[in-house]
Amino acid sequence: MGSGKTTAGRLIADALGLPFSDSDPFLRARYGGSAAEIAASEGAETLHARESDHVLQELAGEPKVIAAAASTLEDPVVRTAMREAVVIWLDASDEILTERMRSSDHRPDFSPTAMRARRGHFFREVSDLTYDVGVLRPEEVLEAALRDLGVPTG
Repeated sequence: MGSGKTTAGRLIADALGLPFSDSDPFLRARYGGSAAEIAASEGAETLHARESDHVLQELAGEPKVIAAAASTLEDPVVRTAMREAVVIWLDASDEILTERMRSSDHRPDFSPTAMRARRGHFFREVSDLTYDVGVLRPEEVLEAALRDLGVPTG
């Protein structure tokens, strides 16, 4: 949350000519609420199951760029499915992520430090590429991803 996966994901999808799928619009369309609203009304466990459903559904379809919620990595079925995809981890310091999470009310109030302790090893397990978005702007993430994926640029 707050890593800029929606912005960077859209840029990467556009550059690759692929569709883009984001968990936030998926949750609103399918369940009628934001991640924060679902967490508040139905609990974090329900939210995380729905976010996992998003990733599994999208991975089963045509190739695309998916902005996956970090919680999905706690699901071993999702981690297994991600092994067939290229996974890019957009990371930043806990301080930067905390500040960014406060910038929007659609995000649940989870602690980046606690989430990193729970999920950091899963990110390292599945990620093919990692970028520090505390240092890189979305356009720089795009440039780095295309370079590291070996995609020729104009």
